[in-house]
Amino acid sequence: MNKNFNKLVEAKNGLCLYNINDQYIGHSIEKYGEFSELEVELFKQICRDNDTVVEVGANIGTHTQVFSKLVGEKGKVLAFEPQRIVFQTLNANIALNSMTNVFTYQNALGSKSSTLFIPPINYEKSGNFGGISIDKFKDGEPIKQLKLDSFIDEVKNLKLIKIDVEGMESDVIKGSKKTIEKFKPFLYVENDRQEKSKELIELIQSLDYKIYWHLPRLFNEDNYFKNKTNIFGNIVSVNMLCIHNNIDIKVNKMIEVTDSNYHPMKRDKNDEK
Repeated sequence: MNKNFNKLVEAKNGLCLYNINDQYIGHSIEKYGEFSELEVELFKQICRDNDTVVEVGANIGTHTQVFSKLVGEKGKVLAFEPQRIVFQTLNANIALNSMTNVFTYQNALGSKSSTLFIPPINYEKSGNFGGISIDKFKDGEPIKQLKLDSFIDEVKNLKLIKIDVEGMESDVIKGSKKTIEKFKPFLYVENDRQEKSKELIELIQSLDYKIYWHLPRLFNEDNYFKNKTNIFGNIVSVNMLCIHNNIDIKVNKMIEVTDSNYHPMKRDKNDEK
């Protein structure tokens, strides 16, 4: 047991406080000075100065820091993270890097306003703290669930909504329909729960979006610390890039989602995150 589970490092995108017990994000920051930087390469092609980005499931802010830089001082990042201990670290990272264009909320997002519960989590032991589903618990630490549509008057120039909420992606989108219809932003949505994939795909398609699979590996050979040791093997993140049909853009090196019954997840769970 390690009471002092937080550690500070100079990482690729700024100072980063992380939990040394976190199996994915923490270990990636520790070994490589970055997390899922192959996703970042995509974000750099989408986000520009003065844009607004909504990040649902911001965790400790490794990508929040990236978004803050991409949208600039006149841009805005809304970062939602319901786990209280993780939320504290998110705020620490925003403060350490003086990112005044980031607004953080210790809330879950969903299809309706309600109360959810965070189960007991021991952050002093090894775990995947970015992989915890919170939609099925009846007791624990209460947190408010809100609809993204309730923030519609607080955003302008909305360019991207990133959603990584461990199986609650469809619920988040249902509570974001007005916002999506108004701004028609890019959507970057995790889809690693095969049993929920069909509903998620068809929901996004019903909003007049084209969808493309994006399967970035966790290990980036050209990482910030120049560490060639791959601790993640072939693990990938299973995500979807969603582009409104009004946006005329050519997508290269991604497979379009045309069959909602198809899912790229392999049978070997060790190869997927």
